[in-house]
Amino acid sequence: MSVTACQGLGFVVSLLGIAGVIAATCMDQWSTQDLYNNPVTAVFNYQGLWRSCVRESSGFTECRGYFTLLGLPAMLQAVRALMIVGIVLSVIGLLVAIFALKCIRMGNMDDSAKAKMTLTSGIMFIIAGLCAIAGVSVFANMLVTNFWMSTASMFTSMGGMVQTVQTRYTFGAALFVGWVAGGLTLIGGVLMCIACRGLAPEETNYKAVSYHASGHNVAYRPGGFKASTGFESNTRNKKIYDGGARTEDEGQSPPSKYDYV
Repeated sequence: MSVTACQGLGFVVSLLGIAGVIAATCMDQWSTQDLYNNPVTAVFNYQGLWRSCVRESSGFTECRGYFTLLGLPAMLQAVRALMIVGIVLSVIGLLVAIFALKCIRMGNMDDSAKAKMTLTSGIMFIIAGLCAIAGVSVFANMLVTNFWMSTASMFTSMGGMVQTVQTRYTFGAALFVGWVAGGLTLIGGVLMCIACRGLAPEETNYKAVSYHASGHNVAYRPGGFKASTGFESNTRNKKIYDGGARTEDEGQSPPSKYDYV
């Protein structure tokens, strides 16, 4: 799969997941009344994160919001926080992913910058998907616990097995939407992270030996050894004797007339 196709597929999958997370958070059917023991009823109760609703057999539905914050269960508040964090992160990641698409050019943005933005959006999508899955799972665990506690309290030992009237709640449609949406967001984030590796430019290091040009006016002996350069002094190396500051040239004075006597 090419880099552009992988990035585009990850973007589309994440977009579907974000839409599903937002829809699940706004839905009212997080928990619905269990009708196993009472299939025929005049009212049907279902609850969401923000309000509870009652639907009558005539088709009339009445919903009432939760007008309190401190009076709600702590688990419900935790689920709200997880879903909101997931939505915020996914929306920010979506905005970053739009500018990171390879098919869109923004000024002089190079591939390395797009690779970093793609990786950032992918990580945000992964965290958002995990938050959505965790929030839905926490609510589902709370429902399972309350369901079995309600089932145990429905039967008493007075006069044998006597069933009492008590409403039990089971999984609603919003839970399944949230699980699927969180999984799609997570998969989209993984695809974006994979596409990041293809967008990053490859850095190749070549092992080379640097050669310096020889100096100007360089003379070489036939044997290949350096004789002299233009930067050296025209005078020969001086040899200092122990007797004084006489050099080798000064030690050999020109002949005079007295040398022939």
